[in-house]
Amino acid sequence: MSKVDAIIATARSENRTFLLENEAKTIMQKYKIPVTKFSIAETVEAAIQSAEQIGYPVVLKILSRDVIHKSDVGGVLINIKNADEVRTGYQTIMSNVQKHKPNAKIKGIFVEEFAPKGIEVIIGALKDPQFGPALMFGIGGIFVEVFEDVSFRVAPITKHDAQEMIQEIKGYPILTGIRGQEASDTTALVNILLQVSKIVTDYPVIKELDLNPVFAYPKGAKCVDARIILEEEST
Repeated sequence: MSKVDAIIATARSENRTFLLENEAKTIMQKYKIPVTKFSIAETVEAAIQSAEQIGYPVVLKILSRDVIHKSDVGGVLINIKNADEVRTGYQTIMSNVQKHKPNAKIKGIFVEEFAPKGIEVIIGALKDPQFGPALMFGIGGIFVEVFEDVSFRVAPITKHDAQEMIQEIKGYPILTGIRGQEASDTTALVNILLQVSKIVTDYPVIKELDLNPVFAYPKGAKCVDARIILEEEST
């Protein structure tokens, strides 16, 4: 059984239709999609050790099958700069989650690299009942909901398809560099689109996949957050 198969099987065994963030990012890594460095810590000391291995600053997030919207329960802290802040942050998150979700089963704390800001884009896929998985690309972060500036293609896509998806959004000039800004590495974004196409083609059980935000840099790109939803098991 492959690592991806094992992750999906674990979710099924726990009656989950969503993957935890570490599971989704592990799948991204298997497909050579660049993600933030991360580790799972079950104790304060393990969290400190993980943070020091990753390098400060870091982000701390609750990791629980019972907490999908982490920010809503105070389960996310960013820009943690040293061991003392990790210790305080770990305890704060645990206390917040205990207060809002007292029965939540907690797997640990997700310790993650605090990625430098880049141009935010969203890359995703949604399974259409008629056409199968469709790829999506757009300017990410809060702007994806405000401007609804996205492009779509039915998977599998080619390199040419991926290039067209990037170039046809209205926000494309942002990626080419405006007002003295450096141009973003669109080749890196093309590669991520192609790999996402492979993932949803290889695993039709994936109903939704969202990488938002992906930070595009002058050299390279990095997926900061990953979400995968599975189809319900047929009975």
